[in-house]
Amino acid sequence: MTKKRSESNHNQTGMYGLPVDVKFCKRCVISNQRPSSSIEFKNIKGSSKRTIFFDEDGVCEACRFAEKKKTIDWKQREEELKEMLSHYRSKDGSYDVVVPGSGGKDSVQAAYLLKYKYGMHPLLVTWPPHIYTDMGRRNFQAWVNTGFDNVTHMPNQKAHRLLTKLAFENLVHPFQPFILGQKNLAPKISITYNIPLVFYGENEAEYGNPIQDNTKAIRDNSYYAADRRLEEIFLGGVSAKQLMTDYGLTRSDLEPYLPANPHLLEQTKTRVHYLGYYVKWDPQSAYYFSVENTDFYPNVERTEGSYSKYNSIDDKIDWFHYYTYYIKFGIGRATNDAAQEVRNEHLRREEAVLLIRRFDGEFPQIYFKENLEYMGITEQRFYELIDKARPPHLWEQKQGQWNLKHQVS
Repeated sequence: MTKKRSESNHNQTGMYGLPVDVKFCKRCVISNQRPSSSIEFKNIKGSSKRTIFFDEDGVCEACRFAEKKKTIDWKQREEELKEMLSHYRSKDGSYDVVVPGSGGKDSVQAAYLLKYKYGMHPLLVTWPPHIYTDMGRRNFQAWVNTGFDNVTHMPNQKAHRLLTKLAFENLVHPFQPFILGQKNLAPKISITYNIPLVFYGENEAEYGNPIQDNTKAIRDNSYYAADRRLEEIFLGGVSAKQLMTDYGLTRSDLEPYLPANPHLLEQTKTRVHYLGYYVKWDPQSAYYFSVENTDFYPNVERTEGSYSKYNSIDDKIDWFHYYTYYIKFGIGRATNDAAQEVRNEHLRREEAVLLIRRFDGEFPQIYFKENLEYMGITEQRFYELIDKARPPHLWEQKQGQWNLKHQVS
């Protein structure tokens, strides 16, 4: 029986469209403030977010999806995968599948399985991090050295820095330029090389997008395709048309960030799949697989804001991204890591609560100055924007100190 959505999600909303009645999942540790994935090129200042559903038992939809995964016949799903791949596999050894990634654990596992287990001929496609970490660059090289061809699209760095700065100033979302390329580039490469099949690793439904998003293997093309009217496409919270008229960018500067042309996608018959639909997927398994098969390395020390060493470690802007997420939604890096580990039965909830209390919201000091310099933002401006981004229903200030009003327990 389908669980009803919790009534708390229908209560009054505050900044970003978040429910002002803060609830925590009774099974994992996520709160009802977690936003679902959105169409990034429609993201503007003041946009309301669709948030994770809680059912009448106080359990989030990500936990319900983890529960559902236990009932899936994975052998049957793999047979579906093999059958589907047989229709795309090239007979002459030419490229037959595009695999996007930058050498993180999920893209590493996806590419390796498709080539060495299922006999495909992948072309790896990389939209590189804003600022590579040393470990990120090393893992990328190790990934390619496993036996793959790679196309890397390095965007105009002057434009990239500007869009990152605008995304931070307008949306407090400095990671947006990377997300735009991550979602849009692979389908475009599919068109350019006439390779209809694209494979990502896991589905966002693993973390709290609508469960119905994971009832099919194919990603909704609204995330990466649209008619390209420049006044209706927003990058860094500014319309593409205004970026050209007011900021001096050209159409070619903006091209890498624009969604794919749906008419060209249809001509190529591009289909974007999730390997996690066919193969049981979780971050820990992907990590162990990558270490064993491709010389993937975790960080030497834990990541600031969490206890983990292997999630999102290739881009220095990632540290800012998780901190701004914490400011806007009260959900930090440790909460994101711990919630999925509870769902995948690698942590007990009480252990997760302790880890969150210790590490969540830790200030991203290690790359702080470098990130400010990259965006051309002063430290004073950084704190001004951060404090304006705090929803009043989540934060309170006492004696000059900001504190969350609600803590998981």
